[in-house]
Amino acid sequence: MPVSHDDPLVLVCADLQAEYLIPGRRHVILDGDTAIMHCLQLLALWRSNLWPVMHLKRVAEAAWFDPSSRLTDWIAEAKPRPGEMTFEHALPSAYSSSRFADHMSSLRHVRCVMTGFSLDETILATVVEGFHRSHRYRVLDDAVACWQPVTGEAAVYKQSVVSVIGNFATVQSSAELIRTSGAVASNAR
Repeated sequence: MPVSHDDPLVLVCADLQAEYLIPGRRHVILDGDTAIMHCLQLLALWRSNLWPVMHLKRVAEAAWFDPSSRLTDWIAEAKPRPGEMTFEHALPSAYSSSRFADHMSSLRHVRCVMTGFSLDETILATVVEGFHRSHRYRVLDDAVACWQPVTGEAAVYKQSVVSVIGNFATVQSSAELIRTSGAVASNAR
């Protein structure tokens, strides 16, 4: 699908928070090193081209019980910069944030590139809800990660979630998106 001036490509960084990378935590994610490497590479590309970036931050019950906890803080390298939008959401879908829902509704033809953590919650829920609102999402399968499943093989679990997401969004690799970024950049201006 060709990109036009009315069709911005927005990078959405989902839940890039410290808690997901701390060994031994219940929410520790699978293949975190690989996913964060791709996330940071994409974030650098978007920032260098001055393309729009959104950051989603999950603020769930754990933070309410220990307000001094630093676990929900951004991963230092992925911390939002001035001018980048940030949205906090309490439920899995980012649309549970009225600010996010209002912002997305105000955009005419937006295409979002989803990266980050909580693939099986935030990313899945946001993509499905966005699909029902006619918002277009692209999920980069090597720049997303999910929690360790209670049972079963981790890679199979992640692939199953990505397969489900494929019913509601385009799924591709970050390398494929980066290869086409030159064409995206020239058409997005």
